[in-house]
Amino acid sequence: MILLAGIPSEPPVAMALASAEALGIPCVLLNQRSFAHDEMELDYADGTCTGAMTIGGQVYPLERFRGIYLRTTDASTLPELSRMGRAWDGAALAARAHAWSEILVQWTEIAPQRVANRLSATLSNYSKPFQLQVIRRAGFAVPETIVTSEPACVHAFRARHGRVIYKSTSAVRSIVRVLDDAALAQLESIRALPTQFQQFIDGENIRVHVVGDSVFAVRIISDAVDYRYAGRDGLDVDMVPFALPARESDRCRALSRELALPLCGIDFKRTPGGEYVCFEVNPSPAYSYYQEQTDLPMSDALVRYLDAQA
Repeated sequence: MILLAGIPSEPPVAMALASAEALGIPCVLLNQRSFAHDEMELDYADGTCTGAMTIGGQVYPLERFRGIYLRTTDASTLPELSRMGRAWDGAALAARAHAWSEILVQWTEIAPQRVANRLSATLSNYSKPFQLQVIRRAGFAVPETIVTSEPACVHAFRARHGRVIYKSTSAVRSIVRVLDDAALAQLESIRALPTQFQQFIDGENIRVHVVGDSVFAVRIISDAVDYRYAGRDGLDVDMVPFALPARESDRCRALSRELALPLCGIDFKRTPGGEYVCFEVNPSPAYSYYQEQTDLPMSDALVRYLDAQA
């Protein structure tokens, strides 16, 4: 039996649930939005954690779960906290929601089961320079990068590379943009917000998802600098399955293991010369977006990975 924890309507969770049902893998859905009614109990003693979850009135001993997909969101964003708060004690409800999420995360940190992914492992995404060093150790080229709040450094960086892109340094998704004249006119604003700048890499976008030992690669066809937001620029985007070379596939697996992320999304540019330049590793990828476009069986791989013995 596996546990899927998150919002049922969110595509990555919904696809994993559908795959588990189709493959006959016993599965329990822990709906984060039902935190006001579900219960979780942990007992930690002598290095062993035991306990149980009560979901929909059914009690599940924690040791029954062979794997856990942790796809929960920031509890403070749950709509129940505003809607139900009017009928109940809002402060108490918020406290319960946060405690519920904290206990779940703490359990997954020490649980011996397979977890995709533990929160501690996702923290590498909070430091882009750190993550780039890990990527480089895995054998991939990385773009020259600076994180700065000093406009003069940016001007010097642009003079050296010609074409430069910029994006947020945080773990929150941001839109990648080219540092053009309009952006340069606002460059003084980075004094209050350190920003990441990278040399522009020419080539085609390749997105790779690693699920356990399985590797799924997608080639993105688009003229957009950030294909995820191609529509905003009036551009199209298409995706097709891509045969990633064996050497790069092995390096992606090694990178996934090094970061302790059995499920991750890795972004590349494949240069005209055939080099794979890696930009970052997403520790909580919305793989569903790519599966919908290509029919690559990522959700099947995920639930099979979770159902296997650790």
